[in-house]
Amino acid sequence: MIRRVPSKQRNSLIHRERDRGLIRKLVALLVCGLVLSSGFVYAARQHFAALQLGYESENLRRERQQLLEEQRRLLLDREEAASPVKLERAARQLGMQPVSPSQVAPAREHSSSAKGESKPTGPATSGSAAAPTTGAGLD
Repeated sequence: MIRRVPSKQRNSLIHRERDRGLIRKLVALLVCGLVLSSGFVYAARQHFAALQLGYESENLRRERQQLLEEQRRLLLDREEAASPVKLERAARQLGMQPVSPSQVAPAREHSSSAKGESKPTGPATSGSAAAPTTGAGLD
């Protein structure tokens, strides 16, 4: 076997030169690594925030759908409760009776006032005295 390095070689006197740019290279590499890793962390945070918002919006859509169905059901219940048949049945249970024709007042007085014709039934109720009418402007 051939020995390439003699066993009695003295290397202790040889000094290696230090690389003066090594510290700058390592700092630049560290800064680049930090920037790159912070970019990945930021992107991951945005991704998870988007997923969370998606889940929340889906839950809100589901809740909105349930509330709309409940609103439809409540409207149907209200319409059903306000039906004339149910109202009549509930009134009979309370002891009410249908209106007889003798209990209804004639609508003659109400129909003339609804058309705009007002017939004075007595003296004026306002605080001023009524002016006498002479019939000069009436046809």
